[in-house]
Amino acid sequence: MTIHDPIAAISTPYGRGGIAVIRLSGDGVIRLAEQFFHTASKKPLTSLAGGQAVYGYILREGKRIDDGIATVFRAPHSYTGEDTVEISCHGGIVLSATVLTCALAAGCRSAEAGEFTKRAFLNGKLSLSQAEAVIGLIDAMSEEQMRLSAAMTRGILHDRIEQLSERLADLIASVYAYIDYPDEDLTDYTPVELMTSCRALLSDVESLAATYRTGHAVSEGIPTVIIGKPNTGKSSLLNRILGRERAIVTDVAGTTRDTVEETVSFGGITLRLADTAGLRQTTDAVEQIGVSKAKEKLEEAELVLAVFDGSMPLDSEDEAVLQALAENSSAEIIPILNKSDRGSCPTANHFSSEPICLSALTGEGMDALAKRVADLYRADKIDYDVTPIVANARQFSAAKAACEHLRLALDALNGGFTQDIAGMDLELALGKLRELDGCGTSEEITDRIFHRFCVGK
Repeated sequence: MTIHDPIAAISTPYGRGGIAVIRLSGDGVIRLAEQFFHTASKKPLTSLAGGQAVYGYILREGKRIDDGIATVFRAPHSYTGEDTVEISCHGGIVLSATVLTCALAAGCRSAEAGEFTKRAFLNGKLSLSQAEAVIGLIDAMSEEQMRLSAAMTRGILHDRIEQLSERLADLIASVYAYIDYPDEDLTDYTPVELMTSCRALLSDVESLAATYRTGHAVSEGIPTVIIGKPNTGKSSLLNRILGRERAIVTDVAGTTRDTVEETVSFGGITLRLADTAGLRQTTDAVEQIGVSKAKEKLEEAELVLAVFDGSMPLDSEDEAVLQALAENSSAEIIPILNKSDRGSCPTANHFSSEPICLSALTGEGMDALAKRVADLYRADKIDYDVTPIVANARQFSAAKAACEHLRLALDALNGGFTQDIAGMDLELALGKLRELDGCGTSEEITDRIFHRFCVGK
């Protein structure tokens, strides 16, 4: 198997529809497609220039099964960088599968998951961050995730990584000049200038890594738990955030016995939301299991929506909830005083941050809650079209490692060591920066990334 061998797959979702698209890519695919797609004009597909579409007939074993459109793309001006043919036929389940069978019979093999985009990456049409952004576009569950992914496919992050890498490469070149000619003044930077440049680079890479807080929240989603004692309106809040009746709501305390989990965009952030059983001491065996699961979700959460009955004074069960929150110091906590439609809220001095007063019943105060969520992750303060964002854990890990090596290089210079000692960490930092965008990334990692795609993309 070579990287240019001809492959084919259905690139539209499985099912019935107006059209289906079967994509072929690799060496000789225009000639292969010609075996089962005949143009109405009788002009051979191989005579078409790149970017041309032509109407014609799809044949299996010499018999017409459909008519459609074939679009020809010639290397390197295609998505994959290879010769490509996209055949649009009517969108029947059996029909599209039959057209794919024709492509396989002509000499293509079935494409693996994500193989078209993997070829685009390997052929230099996309960087790894751009390829990952394609996944984000396909999987987008919110307008913010769509905007972030669209900006990354245009190379916003890639361009920033290139800029930082070029600056770092200049520093390393200067260090090499010092190593090769220590007694001659051939370096571009004095020791002081080298320290200043390292410090500026570290600041810029740290700023890039810090964007992961927003990128993670928008793209990967924040594990979020709704917590509180029974009957404070946790399930009503879940339903209000989702905009539909997902959880059962009654006046009976302890209705929720298990976690109810949903993913939703709220305040420009993707929340992986879990409604939990009310925290309290109980002798009910089933409810005890629910309380235990609630505590487990609390330990896993990055964001906690702590719900209290705002129409009543806090009691011992509320105090127990506050104690449980205090023990989970790693999570962001938003205190919520629900049932504002029933009366005044308790004073804010019970809580570590300003509580949100709202009514899950009427929706009053939900905008304030959405804004608080957005403020925590700066989702409404970033222009995705101009600001490079680190969007996933792989990218963040590489950016963090680059920062660490820059710090070590700076420590060496501050400690009075010669430039060649700092140069080792500068090289490692450059490797991590380039790894962020795919250069030097192991085959195992790239395979895992592209297997997240559907077949046909």
